Amino acid sequence: MSWWGKLLGGRFGFVLGGPLGALVGAALGHTIDAHRGGSPSVRERTQTAFFTATFSVLGHLAKADGRVTQDEIRLAEAVMAQMQLGDELRTLAKNLYRQGKDPGFALDEVLDQFRRECHRSRLLLRMFIEILLQAAYVDGVLHPAERAILLHICSRLGISPDQFAHLDAMVNGAYGRHPRGDGAHGDAFARAYAVLDVSPDANDDEIKRAYRRLVNQHHPDKLVAKGLPEEMMKLASEKTHEIRKAYERIRAARGF
Repeated sequence: MSWWGKLLGGRFGFVLGGPLGALVGAALGHTIDAHRGGSPSVRERTQTAFFTATFSVLGHLAKADGRVTQDEIRLAEAVMAQMQLGDELRTLAKNLYRQGKDPGFALDEVLDQFRRECHRSRLLLRMFIEILLQAAYVDGVLHPAERAILLHICSRLGISPDQFAHLDAMVNGAYGRHPRGDGAHGDAFARAYAVLDVSPDANDDEIKRAYRRLVNQHHPDKLVAKGLPEEMMKLASEKTHEIRKAYERIRAARGF
């Protein structure tokens, strides 16, 4: 049985304490019996923390501009669909999302515990921010209130403004709106360079290095080994696909 099957069935003797544990307990609608089953592995704890933090903070981010739009709700549902969540786990995700929208949501405490449970893994923390950015760009634009919250989240997780700017450029390249270049063709190339987070003036070697670095950072198996929930592997695979597609477009045009 996978980590979430044991979680939903109450077979973890102790999942998480602190604010993340409180969110899980409230989302499940019951307190997990501390005497049932064995304790989860380190990886299962990390997976539970990542899933819990992702959907609750998505809910909090959706209210950054004062209201939750239908686009934002559809994005959260699209993430659940991509992960092919079963009915029980989808209900858990929706309950976490609703808690994140609550005015009393303890964002800083959730982020602090999430960082600890992820053992400060740069790969997991980057993936977390990318998922949030993708949600923020659901309408094609990163609004000032959303940017402010995301910068605060990054600061709490130990991600610098420069690192956030690189992640923003990548996600914006894939999901944001861009000024039209030389027709649709020019716009496609602008997006490709943005996805690789390189300048159109970068030389071939710089583009190759950027591509190898990004593919390595988004390798699904590596992320799952670090504690990414297996159900989220599809999100990592999609990002890897976007990176490869951008690289192939540039490579074909440059002929290297």
